[in-house]
Amino acid sequence: MNNVIKRNWFYNNPREEVWEYLTNAELISKWLMPNNFKLEVGYEFEFWTNPIPELSLDGNFYCKVIEIIPQKKLVYSWRGGPNKNNPTLDTIVTWNLLIAGNRTELRLVHTGFKDENGSILSSMYNGWDEHIQKMITKLKDS
Repeated sequence: MNNVIKRNWFYNNPREEVWEYLTNAELISKWLMPNNFKLEVGYEFEFWTNPIPELSLDGNFYCKVIEIIPQKKLVYSWRGGPNKNNPTLDTIVTWNLLIAGNRTELRLVHTGFKDENGSILSSMYNGWDEHIQKMITKLKDS
């Protein structure tokens, strides 16, 4: 089983604007999920959504900021499961922003899926694109 999600998107916006949508809690909530994110290495934060019982997810994702290279790279853990103390999903999300001519390229690499996470991985592969499309729309409107 492929246990990695790799996706790329291109924006006509400057890298700084795309970075804001990855690192500002209020903006993240407009395209991804409500959260209490802070751009600080070591900061533990959460994303909240409705429970997804068919994937054994309680709707809370527990994350920790691992690495920050301002306007270039953001890495955080992404854990979830039926409850906080019993995570069945323990992964790493890496965002890279690159300048591509007069555009910005956003690269996502989401790693660490286990074989038993196959249904979650499939759902998240499409889910990331749906959420990023929301970000693209918000950036066009700004």
